[in-house]
Amino acid sequence: MTLATASLLDRAGLDRQAARRHLARGLEGADDGELYLEYAQSEMLVFDNGRLKQATYNTDQGFGLRAVKDEAVGYAHSSDLSEPALARAAEAVRAVKGGYSGHYAEAPGHTNVHLYGDDNPLGAPSFETKVRLLESIDSYARGRDPRVRQVSVSFGATWQLIEILRGEGEIYRDVRPLVRVNVSVVVGQGDRQEAGSHGYGGRESFSRFLAMDAWRDAADEAVRQALVNLDAVPAPAGEMDVVLAPGWPGIMLHEAVGHGLEGDFNRKKTSAFAGLLGQRVASKGVTVV
Repeated sequence: MTLATASLLDRAGLDRQAARRHLARGLEGADDGELYLEYAQSEMLVFDNGRLKQATYNTDQGFGLRAVKDEAVGYAHSSDLSEPALARAAEAVRAVKGGYSGHYAEAPGHTNVHLYGDDNPLGAPSFETKVRLLESIDSYARGRDPRVRQVSVSFGATWQLIEILRGEGEIYRDVRPLVRVNVSVVVGQGDRQEAGSHGYGGRESFSRFLAMDAWRDAADEAVRQALVNLDAVPAPAGEMDVVLAPGWPGIMLHEAVGHGLEGDFNRKKTSAFAGLLGQRVASKGVTVV
C-alpha cells in the first residue's frame, strides 16, 4: 500500500474503531459533522536577482472535528494526530448540542469524477534540475529586452492527502497534487521602472509545467506586461459615469453593497438593508439588473 492510498488513520497509528468512537461521541445529538484529517508536503524555490534566494520544504498534518446543531457550529483542531487529541476534541465540540437528540444530514451524493492523478510533484525532477531550470528562465527573460533589470522566478509544489470520516460511517479520500510556476520582471528606462508577472499551474506533475514552451510563454508574457506598463500613460481620474458589464465587473458592485444583501445578514438583521424589502435602497441614478 502506497502513501497515496493508505488511510491517514493507519499512517498516524490510530485505531480505526477508537477514532469512530470519539467521532460518534463528539457528534452525539448533532445535525451534521465530520472528522477531517490532512497530511501535506510542500516545496518552494525562489530564484531572485540572479541567485537562489529561497528553498523551503514543509510537512504538515492534523485534524479538525466539526459538529453542527441548528445554527451553531462546534469546531476543534490539532496538529497532533493521536487518540488523546481526538478525545479532547470530541469533548470540546459536544458543547454545541445542548442535549438535543438529532439525526445526521444526508450524506453527499456519489458523483465523483477523477480529474487528476496521485503522483507527488515533489519527487521529480531533482532539486539540482529545478535550480538549473530557474537559472535558464532567468537568463531567457533577461535576454528578451535590454531594459529588463530584475527577474524573479518561483516554483511551488504541494502534495496533499485528505480523509473525511462522516458520522454515519462514510469515508472520503482525495490526493491533491498542485504545482505553481511564476515569473516576475522589472524593466526600467531612465528613472522609471515598471513590473509585469505571469504564472501558471494546476494539479499535475512538474514535468508538464516545466516544459520549455510553457515557461518561455510565461517569461514572454511577464516581459510584455512590464514593457506595456513602461510606455503607459496615467489613466483618467476624477468623477465619471460608470457602466458595469455582466460577468466579472459585477464584483465591484458586490464588494460595495453586495455583502449587505446576503441572506444570513438579513436573517440575523445585522445588515443595513434588513427589513427594507420592496423599498428603494440606492440612489435614483443606480440601476442593477
